[in-house]
Amino acid sequence: MNGKPAPGKLFYTIGEVARMFNVNTSLIRFWEKEFDIIKPKKNKKGNRLFTQKDVDNFHIIFNLVKERGYTLSGAKAELRQNKDTIDQNIEIINTLTKLKTFLVEIKNQL
Repeated sequence: MNGKPAPGKLFYTIGEVARMFNVNTSLIRFWEKEFDIIKPKKNKKGNRLFTQKDVDNFHIIFNLVKERGYTLSGAKAELRQNKDTIDQNIEIINTLTKLKTFLVEIKNQL
């Protein structure tokens, strides 16, 4: 994952989400169908609009499937059994990422 969501943005297009994770939009659509925790809104044209919560859930799925090697069924089971722990870990990671960004900015000002 080399992209970051823009702070304060309400919705992300499928292309923006795909770039955040460096994957094809087809994988985003596939995971949307496979994982019921992904619930994008759709505009009048039918374009998907993902919320920050959807992006956070993609982080969880990406971590389980791409980084930790879970199968889709294994990732679904992990989400069912340990959703609260996974959510807490994602919050910790997000906080640490923000802290790192802040510290790098301070370092660059020195």
